[in-house]
Amino acid sequence: MRRKKRRSPGEIRERLIDAAREEFKRCGFAGATTAAIARNADVTEAQLFRYFESKAALFREAVFERLNQHFSEFNARYPTDFSSRANVRDRERRYIIELQQFLDEHSKLLLSLVAAQSFTSGSLQGVGEIESLRHYFERGAATMSGRIGGNPPLDPKLLVRVSFAAVLGCVIFKDWIFPAGLASDDDINAAVIDFVIDGISINSDPGSEEPVRRSGKGRAT
Repeated sequence: MRRKKRRSPGEIRERLIDAAREEFKRCGFAGATTAAIARNADVTEAQLFRYFESKAALFREAVFERLNQHFSEFNARYPTDFSSRANVRDRERRYIIELQQFLDEHSKLLLSLVAAQSFTSGSLQGVGEIESLRHYFERGAATMSGRIGGNPPLDPKLLVRVSFAAVLGCVIFKDWIFPAGLASDDDINAAVIDFVIDGISINSDPGSEEPVRRSGKGRAT
């Protein structure tokens, strides 16, 4: 009998994250089981708990690890260019558009996390810090700090979280916040982009350029 190829810890973790994401999409937090996730990842349930202390911890990472990965992919495609304010704004605009699309694609998982956090007794209460989300914020704050220098009016660690929350809230709660007929999806997305970029600009030099005006779909004009 051929022995199974030994997997690296990174490969096992990735298989668990992928299997968990599919199971949570299909069953929600309450309906998903660690036994099913382990089986679909082709590992034992004991192995699962060596990597994640609970189903709740696995759920949080399944939701947010892909966000961190997406940020890395964006940085690889669009290297940071601080040579002009226009370049910085264009990069910010591109990223927010992609972030809106990413969050919209994963909105069901995100809403499941919100619902589980709010209404599930016990296992998701006091979830603490989400590792992959913490890494995402650290990298975002480092990017902000790299273009500012000195002592900014607002701590980039705070500003990156407020900016993310603004985009996240407007995506996953769009139907609650924006009544039908108020504005098109393109206009809503463009307004969010303007709001976030102009908010981030509070840490820019006083002599920076005027804000770039945008039409629908977030295109600069």
